[in-house]
Amino acid sequence: MIFAVDIGNSNIVIGIFEDGKIRSNFRVQSNTLRTTDEYASTIMRLMETEKIKIEDITGVIIASVVPRLIYTFTKLSRKYLDVEPLVIAPGVKTGISIKMENPKEVGADRIVNAVAAKHITGFPAVVVDFGTATTFDVINKDGDYIGGVICPGIKLSSQILHSNTAKLPEVEIEKVDTVIGKNTIHSIQSGIYYGYLAMLDGILERIIKEEFEGQMVNVISTGGLGSVFTGESEYIQSYEPNLTLEGLRLIYEKNEL
Repeated sequence: MIFAVDIGNSNIVIGIFEDGKIRSNFRVQSNTLRTTDEYASTIMRLMETEKIKIEDITGVIIASVVPRLIYTFTKLSRKYLDVEPLVIAPGVKTGISIKMENPKEVGADRIVNAVAAKHITGFPAVVVDFGTATTFDVINKDGDYIGGVICPGIKLSSQILHSNTAKLPEVEIEKVDTVIGKNTIHSIQSGIYYGYLAMLDGILERIIKEEFEGQMVNVISTGGLGSVFTGESEYIQSYEPNLTLEGLRLIYEKNEL
């Protein structure tokens, strides 16, 4: 079994792969103050619930945008799983050429998503990942990662609105039936949802016009709130909840061959 770890700023998503297919996945909160042993205790309980034995883990791969947690999970892999992990970093084979001014600046999760997009839909492609930040990653017809866009995540935007206003409550992020709100909560939900949807499609429209005029482009979404917008967006064609985990599996296999 392959133990794949996607470490984000808000959450850590772990996927267990067996025979090339995801068997289980679970999510824990990112917290740089937690120790390796604390994380291990939580994860071992989750694995036990899923009837996954530690000794069945034969490989570990880690992608992280939180440098401090790379050490934590590298130590966890060595100490509790008895496996030397593969960490996404320069030098790891991905099959993706990065055409950026400084390739080292590109987050590991964004490259992993590009690898998964190539496998699932082919190129050219745009991946929209709804995380703490919402990222747009652009891969051209040759399979080169050429850049992207980074925006404040929708939850972050909602929390800032609530924390910086005296009377506006924090609301659930969900689609509402009408744009015009009939009460305060409805009005906030409408502004967040339809405002964010307009931003998504506006950016995608500009990306496609700038880079892919006249070409067929695969647009995929992933991340926690990706499913909320996929059906309403004019450009997003599919939602892949395990896109990053799938990319990690593919990179692990590429480097183990």
